[in-house]
Amino acid sequence: MFKKKNYKDEIDFNRMPNHIAFIMDGNGRWAKKRGMLRTYGHKIGANAMESVVRHARDLGIKVVSFFAFSTENWNRPKDEVDEIFRIARDLLKSKKESFLKSNMKITVIGDVSKLPEDLQKEIAECEQLTKNNTGLIVNIALNYGGRAEIIGAINKIIKDGVKEVNEDIFRSYLQTCNIPDPDLVIRTSGEQRLSNFMMYQCAYSELYFPKTAWPDFREEQLDEAIVEFQKRDRRFGAIKK
Repeated sequence: MFKKKNYKDEIDFNRMPNHIAFIMDGNGRWAKKRGMLRTYGHKIGANAMESVVRHARDLGIKVVSFFAFSTENWNRPKDEVDEIFRIARDLLKSKKESFLKSNMKITVIGDVSKLPEDLQKEIAECEQLTKNNTGLIVNIALNYGGRAEIIGAINKIIKDGVKEVNEDIFRSYLQTCNIPDPDLVIRTSGEQRLSNFMMYQCAYSELYFPKTAWPDFREEQLDEAIVEFQKRDRRFGAIKK
């Protein structure tokens, strides 16, 4: 009988990525293959997200980011957009006490002012409730676009009258200024692009594109991704001695 490989046994816990970012792709196609509505894929995708968060915490990862809704996703059918927002609201509402007890810190990036008011309320409550937590940071990108973030930072810099900008100053104006750049970006379902996600922050991220659709992404797939990450030779432009 074929025995599944246990990738967790291969992980070097002394070389863990600090920040893993997820582009959660494939929900709709996963559902359609099963004769279900695309919205069902988003519902099961939320379960995958919960599973990944728990496992990342247990592995000692410091930050996980999830690309939940992009500035371009408004072009999708209204019922699908509404369902994504409902799932996000219900997840934050039902899990915020668990986030608090588990010492997780919730942060949200993107233009939340365009989101439904009930979702804005849950975001504000979660961020406030967990702001002093010191464990895993769960960073959720909602109505987020990398280019919009960069343009927004530039406009704030101009407004503040900053005369000369270096990388540290520019970084301080980004919405991710309080978290490290992603070491590893995982985009599920086999698509191989960033789709306007953290364009500045991902300059030196390792990219991993498993064929697994997001609803099927669980602990085993995360372990496999980390093992693959640890095989990479990260030189940041230098020459290995």
